Amino acid sequence: MELAYTVAGFAVGAIVGLTGVGGGSLMTPLLVLLFGIHPSVAVGTDLLYASITKTGGTLAHGLKGTVDWQITRRLATGSLPAAVVTLLLVGTFAPGGMEGATGLIKVALGVALVLTAVALIFRKQIQAYALARFGGTSNPVRTARLTVLVGAVLGVLVSISSVGAGALGVTALFFLYPGMPALRIVGSDIAHAVPLTLVAGIGHWMLGSVDWFLLGSLIVGSLPGIWLGTHISTKVPDRVLRPILATMLVLVGAKLISH
Repeated sequence: MELAYTVAGFAVGAIVGLTGVGGGSLMTPLLVLLFGIHPSVAVGTDLLYASITKTGGTLAHGLKGTVDWQITRRLATGSLPAAVVTLLLVGTFAPGGMEGATGLIKVALGVALVLTAVALIFRKQIQAYALARFGGTSNPVRTARLTVLVGAVLGVLVSISSVGAGALGVTALFFLYPGMPALRIVGSDIAHAVPLTLVAGIGHWMLGSVDWFLLGSLIVGSLPGIWLGTHISTKVPDRVLRPILATMLVLVGAKLISH
């Protein structure tokens, strides 16, 4: 089974390298539906997996100067407290603690996957609409407050489903900062995902929902997968990859919601 986990890590890593999206969106449902991992353990393990793998992406974007650290701080101001509070509430009030929150996690994960698919398919249209509707007229104070609010929503969603920090975060930032270059938005979102997934992952660890052997097996496969996907990404049309990924996310999300 260790080899199967490593192969899964490689496959997901390659897709992340190709599309820039798909870590939590693919890994968590893969662990739940294919390997039969308990949803809470799958989410907790995937959160730490994401924090480790996205650290490299943050370093790369940071060196290129494509991270807006002010935006990252605003998102973290909302997301980190929200993640902590969410985990405390689930761990304290859910019957059986995190282990007993299986139904909630599956539904949250399914909804997050469907929303991620919508964000993937309509990202360019959303960006164009935001630029036409709000470009040049944004209120800096309101934008800052909305960024913190978006961070809080992501904190809740990511802490119980491990999904949302990628495509959903980027789509929200396109609305709030329509004039900002896409690469800078992606870099800022990846940088924010590192502390968010780390804090949420530590919270799951404290609640007993992290499988360290599984985590190590996934990382061993994902690192070369991400490297390979990144290097061949320029040869595979984005217009081909994104609809396929979005369709898969909708199907998996619907299965989790109705499971």
